[in-house]
Amino acid sequence: MAQACPLLFRQIDGTVVRINAVSVTLLVLLFVATSQSFWLYLLGGDFIVRLYGSKSYSPVNRLSLWVQKVLRLQPRMTDAGAKRLAAQFGLLFTLLLIAGHHLGLSAFVAALVSVFLLCLGLELLFNYCVGCKIYFIIKKLYPGF
Repeated sequence: MAQACPLLFRQIDGTVVRINAVSVTLLVLLFVATSQSFWLYLLGGDFIVRLYGSKSYSPVNRLSLWVQKVLRLQPRMTDAGAKRLAAQFGLLFTLLLIAGHHLGLSAFVAALVSVFLLCLGLELLFNYCVGCKIYFIIKKLYPGF
């Protein structure tokens, strides 16, 4: 079986996705700097809107489109499936961070923030999708997934 991302056969702008990664990184860093769960709730809500609602209502997506326009960054199309899976992982990370924060599990939260920021950094700097790699491993272990 060849390694591949989950394909939706629908294209999205990868440039906007990378700008989204910057915004998500900044929100996670705001949480780390302030220990205020507000930033996580904002991030979680945004992930929910992007995944299950309309992207046009997502503050992060709207900001990313504006930044792309102002900086005149060229679109770079990519398959939407991989990026949707990455957003689902982002939502899971955010929900786990909220739970860990409210339960006082500081070591868990610190470890999770580190992994989350690592994944965001790989996407942002190297266009490397950790979600795709995890998806491939799951498909290998559970072919019917």
